[in-house]
Amino acid sequence: MSSKARRWLAAAAGTSACAVSIAIGVAGTTATAAAHKATATTAAGSTSVTNYVAYTDGKSGKANPKLAPVQIGWINQQGGQQVIGALATAGAQLAVKYVNSALGGVDGHPVVLKSCYIASTEQEGTTCGQELRAAKSVSVIDEGAVAIGIQPFYSTVGGAKPVIVGVAVTPVDSVQKNATILFGDVTHVLGPFGTYAKQVLHAKTAALVYPNIAGITQGAAAIKAGLEAAGVTVKAVGYDPTTTDLIGPLTSAGASSADMVIPYSSAQGCVGLAKGLIQLGITDVKKIVSAPLCLNSTVASGLGGDFPKWTYAIASSLYGDPTDPGVAVYAKVAKQYGDASGAPDPWNIVSFGQLLTTVRFLNEVGYSHITPAAVSQEAKSFRGPVALGAPSLDCGKYKTAPAVCNDKTQFFEYNGHGAFVKAAGWLQSPK
Repeated sequence: MSSKARRWLAAAAGTSACAVSIAIGVAGTTATAAAHKATATTAAGSTSVTNYVAYTDGKSGKANPKLAPVQIGWINQQGGQQVIGALATAGAQLAVKYVNSALGGVDGHPVVLKSCYIASTEQEGTTCGQELRAAKSVSVIDEGAVAIGIQPFYSTVGGAKPVIVGVAVTPVDSVQKNATILFGDVTHVLGPFGTYAKQVLHAKTAALVYPNIAGITQGAAAIKAGLEAAGVTVKAVGYDPTTTDLIGPLTSAGASSADMVIPYSSAQGCVGLAKGLIQLGITDVKKIVSAPLCLNSTVASGLGGDFPKWTYAIASSLYGDPTDPGVAVYAKVAKQYGDASGAPDPWNIVSFGQLLTTVRFLNEVGYSHITPAAVSQEAKSFRGPVALGAPSLDCGKYKTAPAVCNDKTQFFEYNGHGAFVKAAGWLQSPK
């Protein structure tokens, strides 16, 4: 029986999504569970994936190591001085290990990653594009956090294979016809900073400070544009990423007097920004709003064992969110199959959900029918909810950014010791 037939029969059987428990979500159920049963409704009305067997259209149990493997291409920017998502690869590897150990692989076939990394040059993007395009066993490529080399990568792949992206850190991915960005790109998921500033903080001025790093500068521009669209006056200051004392850039941006302060950085700069804000006496958790890139174990270590007490915007589930039942499922999987210390990192979360979704597409197509075109069709028609992501997707909503599937972001206040409080549900950019 085909995967699609199994899902149709399961849907006919029908069971309320609310009845799916977290325990079932981790331990797995039979593959005949309907795709819509894989979600649980939260008090806020959004949906969370709690049953990964049903979500991936898989089958509880181990993949058969005697069967030919299914290769998924994987590309990430790592190994150089500028790293945006160091744990993106860890999240992808966790997903693959879990899929092969508990979700039956793809139609019983084990999944493997064919990985290629960009460290520091544009040429490496070309090399990865050549390698993954030439690999006949690879029908789909997943992308982590890539800024350097992403344009030559796409130019080299040339639309020959679909690319599944978690969060795109530059607008380059957004215009690609062969890309599907499940959690959104920087332009569309950072624009809601403006909506939050206007509707929640009622801010009139904002200070934005960021390192001049590829991928971060584009995000900073998107935040600035969103704030200005909401009528907020913004003073943005970029700084050399080698700078450790950041009181100067914060002062230049007017952080002490601004209604809203936005320290926007990859994990490398978060400690310096946090220390600078404390030295300036800026500690209001509501006033300081950032992306979740600072929710990293290295950052916590540099600050005495905890993350910065700020408000965080995130286009995925947030580790520690008590209102999201899907988080508990993910946390249990991370503890059992991977390194739980890296579980809170947003790139780990995004890549894990992204890879599960790619496996879903492959299972829906069926092992014997996997082709780049078939996988691409499944990806473009996917409407969510996405595992550890937004409750619904709208791929192709934006004509100028056809790859973008999500444009919503939620906000959380962090009060220390793992305690997050939702400050705003899923918001979109100012109209």
